[in-house]
Amino acid sequence: MFRTALRNVLAHKARLLMTVLAVMLGVAFVSGTLVFTNTISDALQNSSAKGFDHVDVAVTPEFQKAEGDKVGEEPELTQALVDDSARVPGAASAIGVVSGFTAVADKDGDLIGDGWSTKGGNYWGEKDPRYPLTDGRAPKGEGEILIDSKTAERTGYGVGDTVRMSVDGPVISPKVVGVFTTDDGGVAAGGSLTLFDTATAQKVFGKAGTYDEIDVEAKAGVTQAALKAELDKALPKGLVETTTGEKLADDQAEAIAASMSGMKQGLLVFAGIALFVGTFIIANTFTMLVAQRTKELALMRAVGASRRQVTRSVLIEAFVVGVVAAVTGLLAGIGIGAGMRALMSSMGEVVPDGPLVVSTGTIVAALAVGVLVTMLAAWLPGRRAAKIPPVAAMSSVHAKATAKSLVLRNTLGALVSAAGIAVVLAATTMGGTDGQAPMGLGAVLLIIGVFILTPLLSRPLIAAAAPVLRVFGVSGKLARQNSVRNPRRTAATASALMIGLTLITGMTVMAGSLQKSIDKMASAAIEADYVVSMANGNYLSPDVGEKLGGTDGVTAISPLRNSAARIDGDTEYLTGVNGSTIAGLTDLKVEQGAFEVGGTKVVVDGDTAKENGWKAGSDFTVAYEDGEKQRLTVAGVYEGNDMLSGIMLDNSVLTPHMTDPVDMQVMVKMSDGASSAAKDSLQQALDTNPAIKIQDKKDISNEVAKMFTMMLNMLYGLLAMAVFVAVLGVINTLAMSVFERSQEIGMLRAIGLDRKGIKRMVRLESLVISLFGGVLGIGLGVFFGWAAGELMGSTIATYELVLPWGRMGVFLLLAAAVGVLAALWPARRAARLNMLQAIKAE
Repeated sequence: MFRTALRNVLAHKARLLMTVLAVMLGVAFVSGTLVFTNTISDALQNSSAKGFDHVDVAVTPEFQKAEGDKVGEEPELTQALVDDSARVPGAASAIGVVSGFTAVADKDGDLIGDGWSTKGGNYWGEKDPRYPLTDGRAPKGEGEILIDSKTAERTGYGVGDTVRMSVDGPVISPKVVGVFTTDDGGVAAGGSLTLFDTATAQKVFGKAGTYDEIDVEAKAGVTQAALKAELDKALPKGLVETTTGEKLADDQAEAIAASMSGMKQGLLVFAGIALFVGTFIIANTFTMLVAQRTKELALMRAVGASRRQVTRSVLIEAFVVGVVAAVTGLLAGIGIGAGMRALMSSMGEVVPDGPLVVSTGTIVAALAVGVLVTMLAAWLPGRRAAKIPPVAAMSSVHAKATAKSLVLRNTLGALVSAAGIAVVLAATTMGGTDGQAPMGLGAVLLIIGVFILTPLLSRPLIAAAAPVLRVFGVSGKLARQNSVRNPRRTAATASALMIGLTLITGMTVMAGSLQKSIDKMASAAIEADYVVSMANGNYLSPDVGEKLGGTDGVTAISPLRNSAARIDGDTEYLTGVNGSTIAGLTDLKVEQGAFEVGGTKVVVDGDTAKENGWKAGSDFTVAYEDGEKQRLTVAGVYEGNDMLSGIMLDNSVLTPHMTDPVDMQVMVKMSDGASSAAKDSLQQALDTNPAIKIQDKKDISNEVAKMFTMMLNMLYGLLAMAVFVAVLGVINTLAMSVFERSQEIGMLRAIGLDRKGIKRMVRLESLVISLFGGVLGIGLGVFFGWAAGELMGSTIATYELVLPWGRMGVFLLLAAAVGVLAALWPARRAARLNMLQAIKAE
């Protein structure tokens, strides 16, 4: 049986190649994803682990929970605690660590690292063991800094150069006095690290005389656990907590693994889609191969082969195909993993150095996925073939699908589809994250149900194309009849394309609708011409608002400040605004009272008012950050959104109670509105600071749109592979259909249908099947896009469904193009058949 199976595999090389390709692409994506994410994760973990070489125990403040009217806070780590830590038995040294955000501009004035990992810190003494100097000396005073060697290499800065940078808004221009090396993972991944002397770091980061952390190094022979025990005895309990360097390294490794898991899961989902689509091709291939060998299998049964042996023969064929596909897919996946890392580097994303990681788990996963998917897809055709009675099969009268089996299939499909629709509709009534899991379940059920019903749906939908096909005469009529001749095969072929277009259409509908809602939100919430903020979302210095307020052309301005407070035993966040101008800088719908902010009068959003039982005229007592209390009055209740919400009060009331007043953003109104000249004047007022974003409403919308566009482009690229697999499926189906109908095609040629007519017939058949899958996919995609939008609409008040008709038209043309391209080879093959040999074929 093994020799027979092997012979059958090698007897159909072209079909074998397309089946192997379908499985190989999915396996390659799975293994490539695992290789890429494991490589990056391993490199980041190794890099971060080195960063803890000089940390045996870290001392950090223990957050004090909010109680009563007291706001939660962190105790300060003072120089006295550093000295106490250094004197603990077993401690060799103790270093006070200060860190914060620093925005460094390159020589072109652009921000290095895009703000997400541009960090700053302190250099300890004259020779900090954490940061070995490769050039220069330690910094002294506010005008001197050190930069890391990676940043020096990328920007061309060196000792003696002056660098433009910012910490919280205002631009400073210190001199580079040294270059150091570091194993910091953020630097390795494209960020930068700037070091000041300790006193300067404490000043610029707003931590005068205090530290964020104390790193203690143990003496030779002293374990980290022993040093931690000594520190726990010596330092004040309840105010600080200690963690060993090993624990920090492990936690960092877990954090890196967790951050990579999202990317890994997302990529694996698309790999799964490609494999899922591939299963249709495999099942189709084996169904047709088995059908073509019905007499051969019947003869094997007649000479003594059992049903199990026949099924086993088919599974052995599938096993051979699966092994070949898995091995080639694994090799291709390793190449994909290396290519993805190279692609990130070429796009300017700096990835840490390290070897390509091909783990045992990756190899096992690739082999298991390739072999199991192929064998599972081939099992049903093999089992079906084994059930055919030998005499009936040898007489070519083996039964096709009975009416009973089709009724059973349609009933099952209708029930599963109805269940899927019901679950999806129920999920749309749920709020936020509660509806995500049910909606995912409903989507899966509906796709499975539609797949089961596809043979039933194929007849009416393909019949709808009959008027168009009549234009092509006999070729069109034959194409329509061939398309519905074997509805199961047509369904399996069209379903592969349907799934890809369902996902593409659904994501496009969601992205377009979300973009529209963001546009509406920005225009509904903001009347200001510009919103000024830090590039990385950090806080702005109050100096920024003061500078902007004195700029020519500025007619109104309001900094937005944030401060924690206690109200009725709960922590609430207050937003400080300029009470005299905020009403003119926003366009928030007032639900009750008046939008009046000043003195003890505040405005609150509807959700906050509802939670606290407030309405216009209500009074409440607030305990500020410094512990002082004040009675405030709700002047008005407004409709909040994701951009503006919460309790707004005047900055003149809030700021005196803040220990470190900083701004989240600054709203600005110009005399002549938003313009290039107005934006330039604001940038010049801030010394063209690379760390600060000056955005109008269009810029805010475009920033969100850029994220959606990038996400969609990634999805289109990933789903292109599923579409490519679908193309292989159409080619495979048509090729086998041509083989099965060789005698029929010969007869058509003999009675006068020329080669062009044969080609046209096969191409139209392919086009009809592809458009059938495209229509189903776009229809399902619109439904899922609407349903997901209804779910998101519960949290986004401005959500509005947008149907991208233009793009959906492009997707339908894409489906048509798939059909045309897929038919090229089978149509040519059909046209070249020798009519006499074809007529004699069995």
